[in-house]
Amino acid sequence: MKAKKNKLKTHKGTSKVMKVRNSGTIKIGVSANNHNTGKQTSSKRRNKRKGNSLSNSDYKRVKTILGK
Repeated sequence: MKAKKNKLKTHKGTSKVMKVRNSGTIKIGVSANNHNTGKQTSSKRRNKRKGNSLSNSDYKRVKTILGK
């Protein structure tokens, strides 16, 4: 008989910051979005609401942490 592989636990800190979209990409927030935003232009603040996708190089590293 083969020994079963242990299941990896989901990294809870990472899962609270990143969300997996239905397409499989990982959504992350944008930095500099919490305070001191008055000096930023309105278009810059508006674009930051959308968030970003995780890059492919980071995706390979993070997908095991998220348990996906």
